[in-house]
Amino acid sequence: MSDESLFREVDEEVRQEQFKKLWDRYGNAVVALCLVVVAGVAGFKGWQYWQVNQSETAALTFFEAAKLAEAGKPGDALKQFETVSHPGYGLLAKFRQAGVLAADGKTEEAVKLYDAIAARPGANAALRDLARIRAGYVLSETLKPDELTARVGGFDQAGNPWRHAAREIIGIAAWRAGDHKLAQTTMAAILSDAETPAALRQRAQTISQLLTPLMSKP
Repeated sequence: MSDESLFREVDEEVRQEQFKKLWDRYGNAVVALCLVVVAGVAGFKGWQYWQVNQSETAALTFFEAAKLAEAGKPGDALKQFETVSHPGYGLLAKFRQAGVLAADGKTEEAVKLYDAIAARPGANAALRDLARIRAGYVLSETLKPDELTARVGGFDQAGNPWRHAAREIIGIAAWRAGDHKLAQTTMAAILSDAETPAALRQRAQTISQLLTPLMSKP
């Protein structure tokens, strides 16, 4: 597996891990709503709950935009997401917008949107933290390790639910920058943590194995 393939795999897998983490740790209505939408679970009875026309319209618009994104039409998807103004769906639409921008190579715009979510007054704390982590993953391709540490280093503390992701972000940045010692140190921290999610542990193990021969070079 090439480095670039691994990085793409990391980005895809963390999306699933991070939203699962929200469900496991935060059971409030806002997060539940977001997860239901992402999972596509809402059925006919779910629609009955949304008796207000504005909510129904926002939901339909969101799903249409999501389909456009999945169909490889980022421009159309972004325009559609932009029209979602409902408080619940609107916030989720911002997340999807940022994801589409990042996938389309528009890193600066994606990070700007994630940062806006993180700074949004009244937004759920878990979602604000998720936005910071997602921005960190996007920036791990360009920022130096110390710059990323300034952004996500605060999550790298015992008991913080995002510590594993923060370590991976810093480790990936260090690997890209050629700082193999720092990269190996962060991977070791991930592997030694008994609560590290299985998929993230597997990625850390793979990266650690790739780093081992590089550590012996002068």
